[in-house]
Amino acid sequence: MLKLPFDLVERSRKIERVVVRNNRRKYYRFRYTRYYGGIVTADTVGCNLLCAYCWNYFKNLRPEKHGTFYSPEDVAENLLRIARTKSCYLFRISGAEPILGRDSAEHLAGVMKLTGGAFILETNGLMLGYFPKIADLFVGLNVAVRVAVKGWDEDSFENITGAGGKFFKYQLRALEALAERRIPFWIAVMYDVFGEEGVNALRKNLPVPCKIEYEYLEKYPFVLENLRRRGITLKD
Repeated sequence: MLKLPFDLVERSRKIERVVVRNNRRKYYRFRYTRYYGGIVTADTVGCNLLCAYCWNYFKNLRPEKHGTFYSPEDVAENLLRIARTKSCYLFRISGAEPILGRDSAEHLAGVMKLTGGAFILETNGLMLGYFPKIADLFVGLNVAVRVAVKGWDEDSFENITGAGGKFFKYQLRALEALAERRIPFWIAVMYDVFGEEGVNALRKNLPVPCKIEYEYLEKYPFVLENLRRRGITLKD
């Protein structure tokens, strides 16, 4: 059982060693989904957080038990096969955190280059903030970054994610790194957890202007139980 709160950087390195090997990463499915008006998706495993409201909580809790290793070429081939069938050339990685460190970021950049279409990078931004130079890998690529911010201050971040509150600042530093490199980005927050009060508190902490997207909870029974265990009350 992982003890909370945990060290984000230590966990990121540990999980990356499990799910990335010789520029190959673990994925468990490839699919077309309705999000963003239609997008071709590769679902991976391995996250540096254990968010109470994560829909993929159990695969990310034990990533060693799920998925198969694929090279960037393998991933691009699977994505492009679906893209041709659906006439859709918008892509993303979902299901877990795509950037756990340099190795996973290099794998991801390779996938983006090989697909040739537009890419939405969904990330919590934490390792981008911790190692800002990782963002250099995505300069010049056809990518927009959606940073899922997991709290409005250190306490809320720790309660939501399971990681120590002191790591909250790295999400904000990621926004600065992206802005400095002129990589397009926006942030997303779980409105059911934040509410207007949380959103307003976050706005005061933002280091750069950016659009805020609201996402809403998938109320699976295990998600509601995780929220209850952490004492998180949903906003009306």
